[in-house]
Amino acid sequence: MSLYIILMGVQGAGKGVQAKFIEETYGIPQVSTGDLFRAMKTRTDELAVKVQNIMASGQLVDDDTTNAIVVDRLAQDDAQNGVILDGYPRNQAQAEFLEKHLAEKGDKINAVILLELDYFIAFKRAFGRVTDPSGESYNYYYKTDGVTIEWVDHPDNAFPPRLKATLDGSDQELKRRPDDASADAVLKRIDTFVETTQPLIDYFDGKGIIKKVDADQSIEAVTADIKTVIDELK
Repeated sequence: MSLYIILMGVQGAGKGVQAKFIEETYGIPQVSTGDLFRAMKTRTDELAVKVQNIMASGQLVDDDTTNAIVVDRLAQDDAQNGVILDGYPRNQAQAEFLEKHLAEKGDKINAVILLELDYFIAFKRAFGRVTDPSGESYNYYYKTDGVTIEWVDHPDNAFPPRLKATLDGSDQELKRRPDDASADAVLKRIDTFVETTQPLIDYFDGKGIIKKVDADQSIEAVTADIKTVIDELK
């Protein structure tokens, strides 16, 4: 049985970690439109050149082109048993296109896994996040073991305090994503999620394929809940 799963969740819900678990456990690749758009920069075929021109002009990639990129990815060998879709579809028109495309192959969207997280918690998970050189994440509000995290005032108070984090026993400062460091940017990402995703949630809920998972748990507990959902599908 092929598995076509859409993974949804606000920033900080842990989609990346859970997508990796699904990929490794069920042998289907994660397909992110962001990754697909970036991959187009290194290709020279007609579709890639079209995307490059759109992006170079500063315009948003239209639905038809986005759909074509996804279809191109779904045709690759590693995606024949299904995929985990992240960031696609972004609207009902794309959702309807995907459903039609899969139906023509005798497949369907098996489930839309919605990682539910309170938006205030989502804000703190993003705004307080730092990462060490190995990729391990820590958080000012939730995960501080092994690191020292503090707010550092600007000498002249010209700017708001900045978050500084170092590994214990080291003077190496951990990295913070620029868009996480801006409270306004974090809030705008949450607003965008609400505005664009809620209509899709309602659309898929009407089809009875939304599977809600509480993302305000440990990573292991969220993983276990997702495994239960997918195993029931299979």
